[in-house]
Amino acid sequence: MYLIRRTFKIQKGKTRDAAEAAKQVSAKYKGVGQRTPVWIYVSGPTTPGPADTIYMDWVEEKLENPYREENKSPDGLKDLFQELYQYVEESKIEFFQYYGDTFEGNNPFTN
Repeated sequence: MYLIRRTFKIQKGKTRDAAEAAKQVSAKYKGVGQRTPVWIYVSGPTTPGPADTIYMDWVEEKLENPYREENKSPDGLKDLFQELYQYVEESKIEFFQYYGDTFEGNNPFTN
């Protein structure tokens, strides 16, 4: 099982707008069954941590190529990504593998 984290450095003062756009992207993927629930959180003016940054975390059972033939892009996704990326200065993606039976059958990301 894998944790996938997308991190976005956002233009100053646009963190909430970008987080809302990320929420819409996540909902689109979840709505067509291509992603488990996504946790979106921010750091910035009211919390310690990197300023103007949003994070999207989700869990996948296995890592797969998102461009594989049977994985069709949801309608309207391109427009949602354009909405998000108008605020993005930089982004990165990280992959983490869970160790052992971390959740002992009770995964808080998917339950």
